[in-house]
Amino acid sequence: MSFPEYESHDALGLAELVRKHEVSPREVLEAMVERVEARNPAINAVTIKAFDQAEAAIAAGLPDGPFTGVPYVIKDLHAPVRDLPLTHGSRLFFGNVSDFDSETVARLRRAGFVIAGRTNAPEFGMNVSTEPLFYGATHNPWNRDHSAGGSSGGSAAAVAAGMLPAAHATDSLGSIRVPAACCGLVGLKPTRGRNPVGPHRGDATQGLSHEHCVTRSVRDCAAILDATNGPDEGAPWFTAPPAESFLSQVGRDPGRLRIGLVTEAWNGAPVDPACKTAVEHVGKLCAERGHAIVPIDLDHDGQGLIDACNVILLSGLGGLILQREAELGRKARPEELEPLTRAAAEAYRGTLALEMHMALARINRFVR
Repeated sequence: MSFPEYESHDALGLAELVRKHEVSPREVLEAMVERVEARNPAINAVTIKAFDQAEAAIAAGLPDGPFTGVPYVIKDLHAPVRDLPLTHGSRLFFGNVSDFDSETVARLRRAGFVIAGRTNAPEFGMNVSTEPLFYGATHNPWNRDHSAGGSSGGSAAAVAAGMLPAAHATDSLGSIRVPAACCGLVGLKPTRGRNPVGPHRGDATQGLSHEHCVTRSVRDCAAILDATNGPDEGAPWFTAPPAESFLSQVGRDPGRLRIGLVTEAWNGAPVDPACKTAVEHVGKLCAERGHAIVPIDLDHDGQGLIDACNVILLSGLGGLILQREAELGRKARPEELEPLTRAAAEAYRGTLALEMHMALARINRFVR
């Protein structure tokens, strides 16, 4: 393959090579395309290719930013990209092409990223394994018999396979963190209000849903958050900006931290002994480095929290389906929705305002 050093650099490293004119944005894109074409058939991570659009963006001239000339892919969920399909992994949204960029995508472009396609996701993100009937299963690059996780499994598999150094991801109940863990990547769910979710969504399921990325390096994760963070116009949630950039804090001595140690599942489920041992080992390492380790007991109604999240997320799913049906001027056909999606949407379609109010109150108590 051309540009063999491509996979040895993270996104900031590739951008630095472009900045020094050691490689051109077109050569970086060609390196990505070669790897997608060679590896994607076995992994099924990239479902929508936008290589021509990426070439056109380079030809038109890229903005000067921290990631100028670095290719990037957007998860096929929630984030509109101008002139690209947005299917949410569902046959119901076949033919749905966006005519605008979401604010997050616009900020990624301003940072210099070259948008080159979309990645696979389970239908409406409703699974922690990426296996939509529409596009088929995404396989873990480390072991194709294993799951890449979900719902950002396509993005995680693409990065872990060396197709790209970083990719867009979303997270409501683990959709960044699960695939990052499955594929050996950095995955951070930002705090509520850190990244924009508009203009197409008002509040992103009452603040439960977040957009960010999966990366191979911590510094890429930090620098991408620097590029995207901050509220957009009309945002209902606002998190105060950091006093300094996230990137500037990578590798810095944090001082003595107070770290909570949790070894029991928040929902009461049994914990595999190997997982508990691993967490305790990390706690011991942190203690040896001078940090205060405080055992935490998440003493609350785990099932009640699950129920509250379901009210918010699944009633929102029902609303999205109703919106699509209105656009099409007909009801969703049986073959256009997976059985789990249809059952969940029907179960919560009649959610009352009082139920929503109580669900929000329960989640707020847990967060506080």
